Amino acid sequence: MALRRAGLAADWATLLWEVSSLPPAGFAAAAGALADAGRAADCGLLLRQGVARPVAEVAEAVLALDGADREREARDLLEAFVRVRTPREAAELAGTGGPRLLPLLRAAAREVSSEREWDLVHALRVAGVPGV
Repeated sequence: MALRRAGLAADWATLLWEVSSLPPAGFAAAAGALADAGRAADCGLLLRQGVARPVAEVAEAVLALDGADREREARDLLEAFVRVRTPREAAELAGTGGPRLLPLLRAAAREVSSEREWDLVHALRVAGVPGV
């Protein structure tokens, strides 16, 4: 990468942080472009930074990734989300994202740990999310 070769690696990290605040569709497109370019580590960093977004925007980004056949990136974003956000926030995400998001979210929680999946299922039931 040209920025790293020029000694500007810190600028690349700043650029990724800026990209993480793009509207959800642009954020999803950037993650896809990084994945296509073989920049898995940078894509993962971008997705992890994206979990700081409001819950509704994370849901929109996950659905944009999934709709663009970027299932791996959608899963990675959800796994990062369930690792750092509360089960209550994950239940809010499921309620915001519609029926397509629930199975993706449960699978991501299961990948993190069985305890995280159980915490999520409990939060979903408390929140009254249908389909649990």
